[in-house]
Amino acid sequence: MMSIFLKDPGGVIEHAVDWDAGYLAGRTISQSSWQVEPAGLALSAARLADGRAVITLSGGAAGSVYRVSNRVTLSDDSSDERTLVVRVEER
Repeated sequence: MMSIFLKDPGGVIEHAVDWDAGYLAGRTISQSSWQVEPAGLALSAARLADGRAVITLSGGAAGSVYRVSNRVTLSDDSSDERTLVVRVEER
């Protein structure tokens, strides 16, 4: 079941993908990149913290649904991607 995260158009919130939760198995994240589809939701302050890829989200149009994807490359050169679904609505 996919979770949908709610966000107010004026809100600035931080979200994270916890890659360390039973996935890294001794590996580390060597690269992390974020993208959003469709355009309109702003991404900033990307960072890595304790096996988690963290991003700050701002803006977005009320009534819109965005897919925020995090792609990582691990220390053994494997890669994977996770997607967060964010719905923007007046709160």
